[in-house]
Amino acid sequence: MEKVPMTDEGYRALDDQLKQLKSVERPAVIAAIAEAREHGDLSENAEYHAAKERQGWIEGSIAEIEDKLSRSQVIDVSKLSGSAVKFGATVHLVDEDTEEESVYKIVGEDEADVKARKISIASPIARALISKEVGDVVEVNTPGGVKAYEILKVEWK
Repeated sequence: MEKVPMTDEGYRALDDQLKQLKSVERPAVIAAIAEAREHGDLSENAEYHAAKERQGWIEGSIAEIEDKLSRSQVIDVSKLSGSAVKFGATVHLVDEDTEEESVYKIVGEDEADVKARKISIASPIARALISKEVGDVVEVNTPGGVKAYEILKVEWK
């Protein structure tokens, strides 16, 4: 069974999502199905079919989240240190071509949010950064071609 790395923050977010699905979404869809059944002929009842489809999606989501949580490997980033980039690191980079600086935190796949500057451990840039240190230059294949970044700083927060 493959472990799913995630930060404590990511674990809590998934757990909150699971609680929402179980305590709010599931009862609401069960009520919607019961109400749609009262309308008679189920074969031509669009509300019933939509509610059943929604129920299938909710149950699938619950199973998927429970699986991820059961296989989770929660990593406390505050206890990590070192100069090499690894899971949980906040990395300051500079684009070698444009001199544009950027900051990314390497997180689990379910936590990735580019707008929040959180990138998945499985992303091309994160894979290129892993095990590198301050001063190293990494090349990343992007849709726009190969980009070179220099690592300016590695933080643990």
